[in-house]
Amino acid sequence: MTSTPKYSKNDVVLVRYPFTDLSVAKVRPAIVVSAEHVSEDIFIASLTSKVAFLLPGEFLLHDWGGAGPNVPTALKSGIFSIKESLVIKSVGKLSTGDTQS
Repeated sequence: MTSTPKYSKNDVVLVRYPFTDLSVAKVRPAIVVSAEHVSEDIFIASLTSKVAFLLPGEFLLHDWGGAGPNVPTALKSGIFSIKESLVIKSVGKLSTGDTQS
């Protein structure tokens, strides 16, 4: 059964990331990158507070405080598809400046 999306593009959310063996999950921030659509899945990009050594394509959010995180935060490379049920809650939204980076 599909449902109406609860999260919008550019929302900063907390996600339960399961380990590959599914034994444990860790809560991490992410950005919703999919446009609104009727589905049980959403596309996300991970965020990290390890900002000292960013890889090509990764960048520090200029307005990280306004987006929800409480420490300097960077967008990691890679997009993932997850079940929307793995999202715990929304904690903020990217600023216009960060969506155009």
